[in-house]
Amino acid sequence: FPERIENLMGIEGGDLLKLLNKVAFIIPQNNANNALNGMLFEIGNEKLSMVATDGYSLARVETATYTLPEQHSWLIPKRAVMEIRKLTESNPSATIFIGACGNQLVFSGEHFNFFTKLIADQFPQYAPVLNKEGFAPARLTREPFLKTLKRTGCLLSGQFVGAKFSFCPGTMTVQLHNKEVGKLEEKIALSDYAAEPFETYFYSPYLLNGLQALTEDTVSFFIKNGSTPIIFESLSASYNFTYLVMPVATARAS
Repeated sequence: FPERIENLMGIEGGDLLKLLNKVAFIIPQNNANNALNGMLFEIGNEKLSMVATDGYSLARVETATYTLPEQHSWLIPKRAVMEIRKLTESNPSATIFIGACGNQLVFSGEHFNFFTKLIADQFPQYAPVLNKEGFAPARLTREPFLKTLKRTGCLLSGQFVGAKFSFCPGTMTVQLHNKEVGKLEEKIALSDYAAEPFETYFYSPYLLNGLQALTEDTVSFFIKNGSTPIIFESLSASYNFTYLVMPVATARAS
């Protein structure tokens, strides 16, 4: 073990656990792009943020509760993220100290020091894809949408097939036809959507993963057209959570 650890900050275990749970689920295991097999941990004088992506969807959580005078950025491997989460779950009321030691990051609790090497590859420049300029806001009730996505997933039968999403003022229609399994068409009420009608395709499990990380009864999102992502947002007093899903090709299971 190294002789000297440069402690940088302390974070309450419960806060760390909430932040990790917002993004850890999306980190892939063996992506061809090694930079995607980790979670980007950034902190500066304004906020702390964690970001993860699998190339199809992206999750980011930010909080202004924890800051540092200087900007730091670390790309933590998935396995280390999961171990840190387990260690934090065992005693969420304790303070976790984060420190640097050469090319390693150290998470320290009352009874442990957890060392992890960092991924050297460059994490993708994700900020441009989160730009909502020209996007229309909308809201829907979370529970009916979750149930629709689960039923849509049952029709996939292991196939990577995009479901058709049609947006118009007041209504979002979800359609999927798989002749080997069945057909689905359901309508979900939309609020605050005032843009032109359009159609796009999303892979429903990607949407479902993100919706399960949201806790509000009413979900806010932004949408533009058939070639741009859908961006969900959850704003609270302690953190801001953003979840983005890219559209997929219009191939259908028929």
